[in-house]
Amino acid sequence: MQYKDQLNRKIEIDKTPQRIISLVPSLTELLVDLGLEDRLVGITKFCIHPKHLKKQKTVVGGTKQIHLDKIKALKPDFILCNKEENTKEIVNQVEEITVTYVSNLNTIKDVLELIQKLGILLDCKQKADRINQQIQQKQKQFSAYIKDKKKKKIAYFIWANPYMVAGKNTFINALLKLNKFENIYKYLDRYPEIEIEKIKEVDYILLSSEPYPFQEKHKKIFTEYSKAKIILVDGEYFSWYGSRLIQAFDYFKELHISLHS
Repeated sequence: MQYKDQLNRKIEIDKTPQRIISLVPSLTELLVDLGLEDRLVGITKFCIHPKHLKKQKTVVGGTKQIHLDKIKALKPDFILCNKEENTKEIVNQVEEITVTYVSNLNTIKDVLELIQKLGILLDCKQKADRINQQIQQKQKQFSAYIKDKKKKKIAYFIWANPYMVAGKNTFINALLKLNKFENIYKYLDRYPEIEIEKIKEVDYILLSSEPYPFQEKHKKIFTEYSKAKIILVDGEYFSWYGSRLIQAFDYFKELHISLHS
C-alpha cells in the first residue's frame, strides 16, 4: 500500500515491517513504548532511553553520521528518520536500502499525528491510541494549571561557543509557548547564534542540558550580561518528541513551582 510521511513523500509498504532501524533517539524511545522493541534492530549512539537498549541492539552511528555497511547488514525493512536530526544526505542514502519514513515535528499536533501514523504502519494502533490519549490528557491538565499564570520573557540556550538559542519553527519553541514562556528570539528562525553580550532583558535564562550539557558552573558566565534568573532545565523534556511528552507535563509543572518558590 502507498502512504505519505510527514514531508509528504510517498512510501510503499506491502507488509508490516519486522526489522526497524531508528535514527532518532526520542523516536527510538517511542518505538519501545509502542511495544516494538523486539522488532527494533538498529539504533544510534544517542539512543539512551531505555538504558539497556545500546547493549542489546546494533549501533549504526549517530544522527548526522551513519555506517551504511552496518545498516545494510541488518537487512531492515523500515527506517525512521527526522528532518531536523538527520541530514538530507542520510535520508537519500538509507532510502536506497529500504522504506524510509521521515518525521517532521514542530508541534504537539505533529507528534500526535506521527504516533497515529506509526500505529497504522507498524500495526500497533491500540498502543499508539493509548499513548496519544495520555499525552492529550496530560496536556489538558497542564493547560488548566498554567491558564492563570503570567507570561514570562525567556531565552532558551542550547549551545555555547558559539552561543545558540531556540527560535521559531522548533519543537522547543512550541513547548515554551505552552509554558507561557515568551521566547525573545521567536522572531529568528530555528537555532540562531546570538551574542550574549547583547542579550535583551528577560525574566529567565534557561540553560538546556542538551545538546550542550550546560551545568551549574556555566551560570556565572550569563550573570555578567543579564540580571535574569538563570535556570538549568532538562532538555529532554523540551526537545524529545514522542512518548516522553507523557512525563514532560509533570516536569513543566514542577519547574513552574520551583520558579515561584
